Amino acid sequence: MSDFPWGAFALNLAWAAAAALAVMLVTFAVAVRIGMHRIVDIAWGVGFTAVALVTYAVSAGEGDPVRRLLVTALTAIWGLRLAVHIARRGRGHGEDPRYEAMLSKAPGNRNVYALRIVYLLQGGLVWLVSLPVQAAQYVPGPPSALTWAGAALWAVGLGFEAIGDAQLARFKADPANRGKIMDRGLWSWTRHPNYFGDFCVWWGLFLVACDSLGAAAVSVVSPVVMSLLLTRGSGARLLEKHMADRPGFAEYQARTSGFFPRPPKRTHSAAGAR
Repeated sequence: MSDFPWGAFALNLAWAAAAALAVMLVTFAVAVRIGMHRIVDIAWGVGFTAVALVTYAVSAGEGDPVRRLLVTALTAIWGLRLAVHIARRGRGHGEDPRYEAMLSKAPGNRNVYALRIVYLLQGGLVWLVSLPVQAAQYVPGPPSALTWAGAALWAVGLGFEAIGDAQLARFKADPANRGKIMDRGLWSWTRHPNYFGDFCVWWGLFLVACDSLGAAAVSVVSPVVMSLLLTRGSGARLLEKHMADRPGFAEYQARTSGFFPRPPKRTHSAAGAR
């Protein structure tokens, strides 16, 4: 681990925290002004992009320039695509029912409660989950096969996210599919192609940092935390709990993988539609 510049990286951690906090505070101010906290979901991808760009600037002259540019570009592409997708999906809609339900039980001022429970928490998660992005900027030496394997895994993840989101958007846009279960395309191979895509993206970015044992050690918590969030936290588990009573969902669960993609099981029941 002696090849890793721990002093410079420690200073970077402070800059990254400031970047994540700034994005969340600006988003909070806008949300209070327009009376809608759902825009914090847009800030999630923007926050990672801000951390990557700030870290790239702060780490100038430290790590390999190819790896630094690569990890910054991969993070920004992922973060901005996600932010644009969520912004388009929420356009014309009111407050997200999740935030409305949570804030309706807030003790005291709703906005202060939202700042503590939603914005500051998400800012902290952005800082924590982005550790591989930060650490990779400080790794010396040219990229190895491990770095490019990480980039390839990132590309698989981005593909699952983007294609899955596009397929679901087209499905929902058809009035004939109202109330049905989406079980086509990637959604026939996994019930959560977007979450599986996130999983691949963050394990891929972790691999980009793994040419240094020190960088790998300090950032392995990131993909582990993201995996837990996606499978047992606010991701797949909560979504499936919400959809449990939907007609056809039990049959969809029976034939379709819960996370890792695989061909759908053959069943005697007719195919549903999400």
